[in-house]
Amino acid sequence: MTEPHRPLSVVTGASSGIGLELARAFAKHGFDLVVAADGNDIHRVAAELNAEAVQADLSTPDGVHELHAQIRHRHVTVLALNAGVTARSDDLNRELELVDLNCRSLVHLARLLTAEMAAAGRGRVLITASIVEAFPGPHQAAYNASKAFARSFGISLRHELREHGVSVTVLEPGPTDTPIFAKADQDTTLLATGMPKDSPTDVAQQAFEALMAGRETVVAASITSKATQLVSRILPGAVTARVTGLLTKPR
Repeated sequence: MTEPHRPLSVVTGASSGIGLELARAFAKHGFDLVVAADGNDIHRVAAELNAEAVQADLSTPDGVHELHAQIRHRHVTVLALNAGVTARSDDLNRELELVDLNCRSLVHLARLLTAEMAAAGRGRVLITASIVEAFPGPHQAAYNASKAFARSFGISLRHELREHGVSVTVLEPGPTDTPIFAKADQDTTLLATGMPKDSPTDVAQQAFEALMAGRETVVAASITSKATQLVSRILPGAVTARVTGLLTKPR
């Protein structure tokens, strides 16, 4: 639990995947932790890491306020805004939930907590985007667009807060071995089944190092992911959309 002399980190989407490994990295480096997610597994994570759990649906304003209420009177040293989902383009309800979680709640939590960081004159923020922010995403259009939003918002936020002692880093992982595809019924796609995946531990470690160094962005974790992000910024959108569509089309 939180001690006055230990820095406090808050990690959303911490029940599995990159969020869980980020929480483990912060715990390893001497941070107290508040971990948040909407499922019961967050209590298991909290027990493992001697952390405080907040079980809340951050895709709703009530969920955001519930998390904020737990931490508003404590100085948050690091805020890792990692919660996110993907969605098939033929699943409208999930797409709308995606927009609420990946975009609206990102802005809501960032504005609430970075205002408090800026008032204190210090803090670090990590925003999880993705290398898919650089290209269109047929069959998962809302997801790719939401990650472009996250990157743009994060870099803009960095420049808004730089004079207030708050650093913002945008994480752009490539395909990573997490449950994200299965949860969205996308586990039959070539992207889910036919491509190598990065380790979430490696992604989280590179993210932690970039965050603490104050870097603007970090593309993690493998050379393949870094090269994909670079090439995607050079190729025309029509080309990257066609290639992506082959990888993300449900089979």
